[in-house]
Amino acid sequence: MNNSNVTMLPYEYKKAVETGRRGTLIETTYNVRNYINRSRQLVNNQNISKSEAGRDTVSGEAIRKKCNVYLPAGYDKNRKDKKYDVLYLLHGVGGSSYEWLSDNGKTDNQYNICNMLDNLIAKGDINPLIVVFPEGRSSSDWQDRSFNANGTNMLGFYYFDYEMRWDLLPFIESEFNTNANIMDKTQNGISYNRLHRAIGGLSIGGMQTLNMAIGGYRCDSSTITGKKSEWNNGLSATVKAPGMLDLFAYAGGFSNAPTSSDGKVLGGSIAKSGQSLKVLYLTCGDADSIAYPEGYLRAVDGLSSAAGTNLKDDYRVLVKGGVHDFNVWNNGAYNFLRLSFDHVKPHSEPYKISTTINGRNW
Repeated sequence: MNNSNVTMLPYEYKKAVETGRRGTLIETTYNVRNYINRSRQLVNNQNISKSEAGRDTVSGEAIRKKCNVYLPAGYDKNRKDKKYDVLYLLHGVGGSSYEWLSDNGKTDNQYNICNMLDNLIAKGDINPLIVVFPEGRSSSDWQDRSFNANGTNMLGFYYFDYEMRWDLLPFIESEFNTNANIMDKTQNGISYNRLHRAIGGLSIGGMQTLNMAIGGYRCDSSTITGKKSEWNNGLSATVKAPGMLDLFAYAGGFSNAPTSSDGKVLGGSIAKSGQSLKVLYLTCGDADSIAYPEGYLRAVDGLSSAAGTNLKDDYRVLVKGGVHDFNVWNNGAYNFLRLSFDHVKPHSEPYKISTTINGRNW
Protein backbone atom coordinates (compact mmCIF):
# COMPACT_ATOMS: atom_id res chain seq x y z
CA MET A 1 0.00 0.00 0.00
CA ASN A 2 1.31 3.42 -0.91
CA ASN A 3 -0.92 5.90 0.94
CA SER A 4 0.90 9.11 1.76
CA ASN A 5 -1.41 12.04 1.12
CA VAL A 6 -4.45 13.43 2.91
CA THR A 7 -7.54 13.34 0.70
CA MET A 8 -11.27 13.92 0.92
CA LEU A 9 -13.35 10.87 1.73
CA PRO A 10 -14.82 9.68 -1.60
CA TYR A 11 -18.59 9.83 -2.00
CA GLU A 12 -18.72 6.25 -3.20
CA TYR A 13 -17.33 4.95 0.11
CA LYS A 14 -20.71 5.77 1.64
CA LYS A 15 -22.37 3.07 -0.45
CA ALA A 16 -22.55 -0.54 0.61
CA VAL A 17 -20.20 -3.03 -1.03
CA GLU A 18 -21.48 -6.34 -2.35
CA THR A 19 -22.85 -8.65 0.32
CA GLY A 20 -19.93 -11.07 0.42
CA ARG A 21 -17.43 -8.26 1.13
CA ARG A 22 -19.28 -6.67 4.02
CA GLY A 23 -18.03 -6.86 7.56
CA THR A 24 -20.23 -7.80 10.50
CA LEU A 25 -21.07 -5.83 13.63
CA ILE A 26 -21.58 -7.41 17.02
CA GLU A 27 -22.39 -6.07 20.47
CA THR A 28 -20.57 -7.77 23.30
CA THR A 29 -20.14 -7.31 27.06
CA TYR A 30 -17.21 -7.57 29.41
CA ASN A 31 -16.32 -7.08 33.08
CA VAL A 32 -14.80 -3.77 34.21
CA ARG A 33 -12.88 -3.72 37.46
CA ASN A 34 -11.37 -0.24 37.07
CA TYR A 35 -13.92 2.58 37.18
CA ILE A 36 -15.27 5.57 39.12
CA ASN A 37 -17.94 4.73 41.68
CA ARG A 38 -20.77 6.94 42.94
CA SER A 39 -18.53 8.26 45.73
CA ARG A 40 -16.04 9.54 43.11
CA GLN A 41 -13.49 6.95 44.17
CA LEU A 42 -11.44 4.93 41.71
CA VAL A 43 -12.38 1.29 42.05
CA ASN A 44 -9.40 -0.76 40.85
CA ASN A 45 -7.73 -4.13 41.09
CA GLN A 46 -4.21 -2.89 40.29
CA ASN A 47 -3.07 -1.22 43.54
CA ILE A 48 -3.12 2.20 41.89
CA SER A 49 -2.01 4.82 44.38
CA LYS A 50 -4.06 7.79 45.53
CA SER A 51 -1.32 10.16 44.37
CA GLU A 52 -1.38 8.75 40.84
CA ALA A 53 -5.17 8.63 40.62
CA GLY A 54 -5.71 12.02 42.25
CA ARG A 55 -8.44 10.56 44.46
CA ASP A 56 -9.17 7.74 46.87
CA THR A 57 -8.75 4.26 45.43
CA VAL A 58 -10.72 1.28 46.67
CA SER A 59 -11.47 -2.30 45.78
CA GLY A 60 -14.95 -3.22 44.63
CA GLU A 61 -17.17 -5.43 42.56
CA ALA A 62 -16.84 -5.51 38.79
CA ILE A 63 -19.44 -3.79 36.65
CA ARG A 64 -20.62 -5.04 33.28
CA LYS A 65 -20.16 -2.84 30.21
CA LYS A 66 -20.69 -3.26 26.50
CA CYS A 67 -18.96 -2.32 23.27
CA ASN A 68 -19.63 -2.76 19.57
CA VAL A 69 -17.08 -4.58 17.42
CA TYR A 70 -16.73 -4.44 13.63
CA LEU A 71 -15.29 -7.64 12.20
CA PRO A 72 -14.06 -7.54 8.58
CA ALA A 73 -15.45 -9.74 5.85
CA GLY A 74 -13.99 -13.23 6.09
CA TYR A 75 -13.33 -13.06 9.83
CA ASP A 76 -13.48 -16.55 11.32
CA LYS A 77 -12.94 -16.97 15.06
CA ASN A 78 -11.70 -20.50 14.43
CA ARG A 79 -8.91 -19.31 12.13
CA LYS A 80 -6.34 -18.64 14.83
CA ASP A 81 -3.62 -18.27 12.20
CA LYS A 82 -5.37 -15.19 10.72
CA LYS A 83 -4.92 -12.21 13.02
CA TYR A 84 -5.89 -8.54 12.76
CA ASP A 85 -4.87 -5.06 13.81
CA VAL A 86 -7.36 -3.17 15.98
CA LEU A 87 -8.61 0.44 15.98
CA TYR A 88 -10.41 1.73 19.09
CA LEU A 89 -12.81 4.50 18.01
CA LEU A 90 -14.16 6.69 20.82
CA HIS A 91 -17.41 8.65 20.95
CA GLY A 92 -18.31 12.18 22.08
CA VAL A 93 -19.67 13.64 25.31
CA GLY A 94 -23.34 12.88 24.64
CA GLY A 95 -22.67 9.72 22.71
CA SER A 96 -22.35 6.02 23.30
CA SER A 97 -20.90 2.97 21.60
CA TYR A 98 -23.50 3.59 18.88
CA GLU A 99 -22.56 7.21 18.08
CA TRP A 100 -20.18 6.33 15.25
CA LEU A 101 -22.87 3.94 14.03
CA SER A 102 -26.47 5.14 14.36
CA ASP A 103 -25.72 8.86 14.87
CA ASN A 104 -23.57 8.75 11.74
CA GLY A 105 -26.47 7.57 9.60
CA LYS A 106 -27.10 4.77 7.14
CA THR A 107 -26.84 4.25 3.40
CA ASP A 108 -28.19 1.15 1.64
CA ASN A 109 -29.49 0.04 5.04
CA GLN A 110 -25.91 -0.19 6.35
CA TYR A 111 -24.17 2.05 8.87
CA ASN A 112 -22.10 4.66 7.04
CA ILE A 113 -18.99 3.98 9.09
CA CYS A 114 -19.25 0.26 8.26
CA ASN A 115 -19.67 1.08 4.57
CA MET A 116 -16.54 3.23 4.76
CA LEU A 117 -14.57 0.44 6.44
CA ASP A 118 -15.85 -2.14 3.96
CA ASN A 119 -14.86 0.08 1.02
CA LEU A 120 -11.41 0.84 2.42
CA ILE A 121 -10.75 -2.88 2.76
CA ALA A 122 -12.44 -4.00 -0.48
CA LYS A 123 -10.57 -1.41 -2.57
CA GLY A 124 -7.23 -2.33 -1.04
CA ASP A 125 -6.64 0.98 0.77
CA ILE A 126 -6.10 -0.80 4.08
CA ASN A 127 -5.70 -4.33 5.35
CA PRO A 128 -8.71 -5.99 6.98
CA LEU A 129 -8.91 -4.93 10.62
CA ILE A 130 -11.12 -5.00 13.70
CA VAL A 131 -12.71 -1.78 14.97
CA VAL A 132 -13.94 -1.47 18.56
CA PHE A 133 -16.54 1.14 19.54
CA PRO A 134 -16.38 1.35 23.37
CA GLU A 135 -18.50 3.11 25.96
CA GLY A 136 -16.12 5.88 26.99
CA ARG A 137 -17.35 6.60 30.52
CA SER A 138 -15.50 4.49 33.08
CA SER A 139 -18.06 4.91 35.83
CA SER A 140 -20.75 2.91 37.56
CA ASP A 141 -23.32 5.15 35.82
CA TRP A 142 -21.71 4.77 32.38
CA GLN A 143 -25.10 4.67 30.66
CA ASP A 144 -25.91 8.25 31.76
CA ARG A 145 -25.25 10.34 28.63
CA SER A 146 -26.07 13.74 30.14
CA PHE A 147 -23.56 16.60 30.29
CA ASN A 148 -23.26 17.19 34.01
CA ALA A 149 -19.93 18.58 35.18
CA ASN A 150 -20.70 17.40 38.70
CA GLY A 151 -21.67 13.89 37.60
CA THR A 152 -19.59 10.78 38.06
CA ASN A 153 -20.51 9.87 34.47
CA MET A 154 -18.52 12.90 33.30
CA LEU A 155 -15.64 12.08 35.62
CA GLY A 156 -15.57 8.61 34.07
CA PHE A 157 -14.37 10.04 30.75
CA TYR A 158 -11.15 11.12 32.48
CA TYR A 159 -10.40 7.66 33.90
CA PHE A 160 -11.03 5.56 30.81
CA ASP A 161 -7.33 4.72 30.49
CA TYR A 162 -7.40 2.32 33.44
CA GLU A 163 -10.38 0.47 32.03
CA MET A 164 -8.76 0.30 28.61
CA ARG A 165 -5.45 -0.98 29.92
CA TRP A 166 -6.69 -3.49 32.47
CA ASP A 167 -10.15 -4.50 31.22
CA LEU A 168 -11.02 -3.68 27.60
CA LEU A 169 -7.77 -4.55 25.82
CA PRO A 170 -7.35 -7.85 27.68
CA PHE A 171 -10.95 -8.76 26.80
CA ILE A 172 -10.65 -7.87 23.10
CA GLU A 173 -7.30 -9.61 22.70
CA SER A 174 -8.53 -12.79 24.36
CA GLU A 175 -11.92 -12.86 22.64
CA PHE A 176 -10.87 -12.00 19.06
CA ASN A 177 -8.01 -12.97 16.74
CA THR A 178 -5.75 -9.95 17.14
CA ASN A 179 -2.11 -9.41 16.27
CA ALA A 180 -1.54 -7.80 19.65
CA ASN A 181 -1.40 -9.86 22.81
CA ILE A 182 -1.41 -7.78 25.96
CA MET A 183 -0.45 -10.82 28.02
CA ASP A 184 3.02 -10.70 26.45
CA LYS A 185 4.86 -8.41 28.87
CA THR A 186 8.32 -8.86 27.35
CA GLN A 187 9.98 -5.80 25.86
CA ASN A 188 9.85 -7.34 22.40
CA GLY A 189 6.19 -8.14 22.95
CA ILE A 190 5.32 -4.61 24.06
CA SER A 191 7.19 -3.14 21.08
CA TYR A 192 5.41 -5.47 18.66
CA ASN A 193 1.93 -5.19 20.14
CA ARG A 194 1.69 -1.39 20.10
CA LEU A 195 2.35 -1.42 16.34
CA HIS A 196 -0.92 -3.31 15.92
CA ARG A 197 -3.20 -1.01 17.93
CA ALA A 198 -4.55 2.45 17.09
CA ILE A 199 -6.79 4.79 19.05
CA GLY A 200 -8.86 7.72 17.82
CA GLY A 201 -11.96 9.63 18.78
CA LEU A 202 -14.30 12.53 18.10
CA SER A 203 -14.76 15.54 20.39
CA ILE A 204 -14.34 14.31 23.98
CA GLY A 205 -13.13 11.02 22.49
CA GLY A 206 -10.43 13.07 20.76
CA MET A 207 -9.58 14.56 24.16
CA GLN A 208 -9.34 11.04 25.58
CA THR A 209 -6.96 10.08 22.79
CA LEU A 210 -4.72 13.01 23.70
CA ASN A 211 -5.04 13.23 27.50
CA MET A 212 -5.47 9.55 28.32
CA ALA A 213 -3.46 7.81 25.56
CA ILE A 214 -0.67 10.34 24.99
CA GLY A 215 -0.67 11.81 28.50
CA GLY A 216 -2.42 15.00 29.57
CA TYR A 217 -4.49 16.11 32.53
CA ARG A 218 -7.54 14.52 34.02
CA CYS A 219 -10.45 16.80 34.90
CA ASP A 220 -13.08 16.91 37.61
CA SER A 221 -15.93 19.18 38.62
CA SER A 222 -14.80 22.68 39.62
CA THR A 223 -17.23 22.39 42.51
CA ILE A 224 -15.19 19.46 43.80
CA THR A 225 -11.72 20.82 43.06
CA GLY A 226 -12.47 24.36 44.22
CA LYS A 227 -10.65 25.70 41.16
CA LYS A 228 -12.03 28.00 38.49
CA SER A 229 -12.87 26.32 35.21
CA GLU A 230 -10.58 27.70 32.51
CA TRP A 231 -13.10 26.57 29.89
CA ASN A 232 -16.20 27.89 31.71
CA ASN A 233 -17.81 24.47 31.49
CA GLY A 234 -17.67 23.48 35.16
CA LEU A 235 -14.53 21.35 34.78
CA SER A 236 -10.96 21.97 35.91
CA ALA A 237 -7.72 20.05 35.53
CA THR A 238 -6.45 17.77 38.31
CA VAL A 239 -3.63 15.22 37.96
CA LYS A 240 -1.70 14.12 34.90
CA ALA A 241 -2.50 10.73 33.37
CA PRO A 242 0.50 8.43 32.76
CA GLY A 243 -0.43 7.84 29.11
CA MET A 244 -0.68 4.62 27.12
CA LEU A 245 2.02 5.00 24.49
CA ASP A 246 3.34 1.60 25.53
CA LEU A 247 0.03 0.27 24.15
CA PHE A 248 -0.59 2.44 21.07
CA ALA A 249 1.67 3.60 18.24
CA TYR A 250 -1.03 5.55 16.35
CA ALA A 251 -3.32 8.28 17.68
CA GLY A 252 -6.03 10.34 16.00
CA GLY A 253 -7.99 13.27 17.40
CA PHE A 254 -10.99 14.55 15.45
CA SER A 255 -12.28 17.93 16.72
CA ASN A 256 -10.74 17.24 20.13
CA ALA A 257 -12.71 18.82 23.00
CA PRO A 258 -11.61 22.00 24.83
CA THR A 259 -10.41 20.09 27.92
CA SER A 260 -7.58 18.62 25.84
CA SER A 261 -4.23 19.49 27.39
CA ASP A 262 -1.99 21.99 25.65
CA GLY A 263 0.59 21.00 23.07
CA LYS A 264 3.60 21.48 25.30
CA VAL A 265 2.19 19.07 27.89
CA LEU A 266 1.23 16.49 25.26
CA GLY A 267 4.51 16.82 23.39
CA GLY A 268 6.41 16.49 26.64
CA SER A 269 4.61 13.23 27.35
CA ILE A 270 5.61 11.88 23.94
CA ALA A 271 9.23 12.94 24.48
CA LYS A 272 9.41 11.24 27.89
CA SER A 273 7.48 8.10 26.98
CA GLY A 274 10.39 6.03 25.79
CA GLN A 275 8.27 5.09 22.78
CA SER A 276 7.85 6.71 19.39
CA LEU A 277 4.39 7.80 18.30
CA LYS A 278 4.43 6.62 14.69
CA VAL A 279 1.35 8.61 13.61
CA LEU A 280 -0.43 11.57 15.19
CA TYR A 281 -3.38 12.73 13.09
CA LEU A 282 -5.22 15.82 14.35
CA THR A 283 -8.07 17.40 12.41
CA CYS A 284 -10.79 19.98 12.99
CA GLY A 285 -13.17 22.18 11.06
CA ASP A 286 -12.07 25.82 10.95
CA ALA A 287 -15.70 26.88 11.58
CA ASP A 288 -16.07 24.62 14.63
CA SER A 289 -16.96 27.00 17.46
CA ILE A 290 -16.77 24.18 20.02
CA ALA A 291 -13.42 22.55 19.35
CA TYR A 292 -11.33 24.73 17.04
CA PRO A 293 -10.27 27.72 19.18
CA GLU A 294 -9.81 26.04 22.58
CA GLY A 295 -9.37 22.37 21.73
CA TYR A 296 -7.53 21.92 18.46
CA LEU A 297 -5.41 25.09 18.39
CA ARG A 298 -4.41 24.68 22.02
CA ALA A 299 -3.40 21.05 21.52
CA VAL A 300 -1.26 21.61 18.43
CA ASP A 301 0.54 24.69 19.78
CA GLY A 302 4.10 23.66 20.59
CA LEU A 303 3.36 19.93 20.45
CA SER A 304 5.78 18.96 17.70
CA SER A 305 8.78 20.82 19.12
CA ALA A 306 8.11 19.48 22.62
CA ALA A 307 7.77 15.90 21.35
CA GLY A 308 11.09 15.92 19.51
CA THR A 309 12.19 12.87 17.58
CA ASN A 310 9.72 10.56 19.37
CA LEU A 311 6.96 12.00 17.17
CA LYS A 312 7.19 10.52 13.69
CA ASP A 313 4.44 11.19 11.10
CA ASP A 314 2.63 14.33 12.22
CA TYR A 315 -0.57 15.44 10.45
CA ARG A 316 -2.49 18.67 11.12
CA VAL A 317 -5.55 18.84 8.88
CA LEU A 318 -8.01 21.72 8.85
CA VAL A 319 -11.34 21.21 7.10
CA LYS A 320 -12.39 24.45 5.42
CA GLY A 321 -15.88 25.44 6.57
CA GLY A 322 -16.09 22.31 8.72
CA VAL A 323 -18.12 22.34 11.92
CA HIS A 324 -18.58 19.91 14.82
CA ASP A 325 -20.10 17.04 12.86
CA PHE A 326 -19.53 13.78 11.05
CA ASN A 327 -18.43 15.43 7.82
CA VAL A 328 -15.20 16.25 9.66
CA TRP A 329 -15.05 13.11 11.78
CA ASN A 330 -15.59 10.64 8.94
CA ASN A 331 -12.84 12.34 6.96
CA GLY A 332 -10.64 12.08 10.03
CA ALA A 333 -11.25 8.37 10.51
CA TYR A 334 -10.80 7.71 6.77
CA ASN A 335 -7.41 9.41 6.52
CA PHE A 336 -6.19 8.24 9.92
CA LEU A 337 -6.73 4.61 8.92
CA ARG A 338 -5.10 5.09 5.51
CA LEU A 339 -2.00 6.55 7.13
CA SER A 340 -1.63 4.14 10.07
CA PHE A 341 -0.35 0.60 10.54
CA ASP A 342 1.50 -0.55 7.40
CA HIS A 343 -0.90 1.19 5.02
CA VAL A 344 1.41 4.12 4.36
CA LYS A 345 4.03 4.38 1.64
CA PRO A 346 7.50 3.52 3.03
CA HIS A 347 9.53 6.66 3.77
CA SER A 348 12.86 7.35 5.40
CA GLU A 349 11.99 10.77 6.88
CA PRO A 350 8.85 11.38 8.97
CA TYR A 351 5.97 13.18 7.28
CA LYS A 352 5.27 16.60 8.79
CA ILE A 353 2.11 17.71 7.05
CA SER A 354 -0.03 20.75 7.81
CA THR A 355 -2.78 21.25 5.27
CA THR A 356 -6.31 22.46 4.65
CA ILE A 357 -8.85 20.42 2.71
CA ASN A 358 -12.18 21.63 1.40
CA GLY A 359 -15.13 20.62 3.51
CA ARG A 360 -18.21 19.06 1.99
CA ASN A 361 -21.14 16.97 3.06
CA TRP A 362 -20.59 13.25 2.82
